[in-house]
Amino acid sequence: MTKLPVTMACGPYDRMEALNTGTIQPEGIELRYIAIQSPPEIFARMIKTRSFDVAEMSLAHYLISRIRGDFPYVAIPVFPSRVFRHGFVFINKNAGIKTAKDLEGKRVGVQEYRQTAGVWVRGILQDEFDVDMDSIQWFEGGVNTPRAEDDEMDLRPTKELSLTIIPGNRSLNEMLEAGEIDAYFGARRPDALHDGENVTRLFPNYRELEKAYYQKTGIHPIMHTLVVREEIFAEHPWMAEALFKACEQSKSWAIEQMRFSGAQRLMLPWLHDEIEEMQALMGANTWAYGVEPNRGTLETFMKHLVDQHFLEKAEPIDDYFTPIISWSE
Repeated sequence: MTKLPVTMACGPYDRMEALNTGTIQPEGIELRYIAIQSPPEIFARMIKTRSFDVAEMSLAHYLISRIRGDFPYVAIPVFPSRVFRHGFVFINKNAGIKTAKDLEGKRVGVQEYRQTAGVWVRGILQDEFDVDMDSIQWFEGGVNTPRAEDDEMDLRPTKELSLTIIPGNRSLNEMLEAGEIDAYFGARRPDALHDGENVTRLFPNYRELEKAYYQKTGIHPIMHTLVVREEIFAEHPWMAEALFKACEQSKSWAIEQMRFSGAQRLMLPWLHDEIEEMQALMGANTWAYGVEPNRGTLETFMKHLVDQHFLEKAEPIDDYFTPIISWSE
């Protein structure tokens, strides 16, 4: 039987390495894995030119666009990127910001207002620290390098907000260092955190706060999912389970390689202590795929999208991911 050729674009992640090298082969699929470091490049190429059959996709962009309609992609409940976000809130030391509540009324930079990282940070600040997000003056643009507007990718809330697009020759990093904005948060760390004099984290003890947040909520924030072109899925619906199973196997393979104690695979001196700490906190399935193990996380994210005026109401999560049947190996 001829295998189905599938091109998949995703980051060069350890949990996808076995798919990239061909160590793990999805059943019935001849997979061509294209490893691309920049997630925004993958998103734009998939959306604008439909360059791939399957691709990593911003969770915010997928849910907003799919729920609003006319987005010809369907998600497989695989989540290749997850990041705790308390450590990605940066402030100018001279802005008078001592606590999260001090962000109210301030000038805050974001790379893209609809960026998944930004949605999570706003949601955490609102739910955990009671910050009034509607009081903030938002400034959007490139973080460490200038970024041009992109009307095709920049989804906007339905409610009007105070949002200024910074000049095309400026970056949020330089504006934060100069005190032209008071804070910034998003997916990238500003260079001024290490190269400048005036930028620091709002939460220096972010790792402690992130662990406490996980213990309280069970949420390890999801940044990205995988999407397949709708017409391919409609013709070959079996491919979703084949890819899901292969991604699970690739993740298990990566954890096994990481745990090998004869010689360290990664340049982290206390790697094995980190693994033990991670599993003590999160349990054996530390990077869960599937809707059910992530239901609380996905429903919380949906709530954030509603609170931030991207969606009118929360929709059933199961309607937006391909159904996957559990199996025992």
